[in-house]
Amino acid sequence: MSEGPQDRAGRAAFGHKSAEIAVAALFFLLGALVITDSLRLGIGWQEVHGPKPGYFPFYVGLIICVSALVNAASALRARRDRDKAFVAVDQLKLVLAVLVPTAVYVALVGWIGLYEASVLFVAYFMRALGKYAWWKIGVVAFGQGVFFLAVFELWFQIPLPKGPAAEWLVAALRPASLWLRALF
Repeated sequence: MSEGPQDRAGRAAFGHKSAEIAVAALFFLLGALVITDSLRLGIGWQEVHGPKPGYFPFYVGLIICVSALVNAASALRARRDRDKAFVAVDQLKLVLAVLVPTAVYVALVGWIGLYEASVLFVAYFMRALGKYAWWKIGVVAFGQGVFFLAVFELWFQIPLPKGPAAEWLVAALRPASLWLRALF
């Protein structure tokens, strides 16, 4: 007795039909947002200057909305017996294991700063997915944080969002950076 792809991959989280409808809905909302903002900017034609700022984006948004409706109608017409699994539960868990911490990281950047959030992000992945020893996590996570802080803040002098720890470290390392810059 042979196993089908459904048996090997595990239980389906949702099918192709559901995925097509969800993506069509998201694209329709995106197109509607573009149309709404285009209307705010104006979609008419000016005699002297040509199209108003929202003219071309309006039609792009309209094309997006129509395409989304066509995609949704196509998905709704699909027969139930042809609806294959889009993603299995175990595959979805793997995707969410990366997606959720990444979303938390992005939220933390604005709250505690880029460098501090990056240290936590790298440390989480090393521990949760890599199962590394704590001392290795500390060396790599803090090492990359200090390295990128030195590169961007001290050498390239590009200010990025910093928390209190990074502010203190920049202030502590600035004299050494000025001394090195004077040498080279």
